Order: sequence, then structure tokens, then C-alpha cells
Amino acid sequence: MPTPNRAAPLDAANLVVLTGALSAEPRRRSLPSGDRLVEFDVTTRGPTGVYNAPVAWFEPTELAERLEEASPVIVIGLVRRRFFRVGGATQSRTEVLALRVADGSKPSAIRRSLSEVAKTLAA
Repeated sequence: MPTPNRAAPLDAANLVVLTGALSAEPRRRSLPSGDRLVEFDVTTRGPTGVYNAPVAWFEPTELAERLEEASPVIVIGLVRRRFFRVGGATQSRTEVLALRVADGSKPSAIRRSLSEVAKTLAA
């Protein structure tokens, strides 16, 4: 699967919206391909419980530099399951591949994000 960037269109068939806060400091790295990657876990809280979702964000915006533990975020992306080898065994990980990440403390960012999701679902 090619690495999506923040200009990638949203897909209503595989669409995830997370609102929550980072449960730990984000992990930032540069890959051998030259791509930049930020990985973090988002903790969501609601009437059905507390959940943690791993997020992978390729080629992040400048917002990634301001993220820290407990930062509120809105993540729009898709679910993917990737497979890799560790010590001769095949492992897998299911994660959210972020297409857009917004500052969850800014009402205007929340409105823009949800408006984009609503347009995608209505199409």
C-alpha cells in the first residue's frame, strides 16, 4: 500500500474518526525511504468505555512537533492491518493510518474535521 499523504481523499468505505488524547509521548522517526513517521496512541473515552488506538501518521504537518502526552486530537483516517516478520515469526498490527490530524482543543479544527467527514459520508 502506498503511503498516503494529507492530501489523500477520504474513503467512506473505510473511514475512522477518533477524538481523544495522546496516551504517551509520540514516537517520531525518519524511515530509510526518507518518509517521516509519527506514531502515537489515542485514548478515547465515552459511554461504552475507554479505548486506546494506535495511530501511524506519515509525512505529518507541523502540528506533529507540538504533540505531547495528553494533547487532544482528532484523527481522520483508515484502518489497516499490516504484517511483518520478527525473529522468524509473522506478526500483525491493526492501526489507524492517519490522513488528517487536527488539534482537538480548537473548536474551528473540530468543525472543519467533522464537516469533511460529513461530506465524505454524504457523497
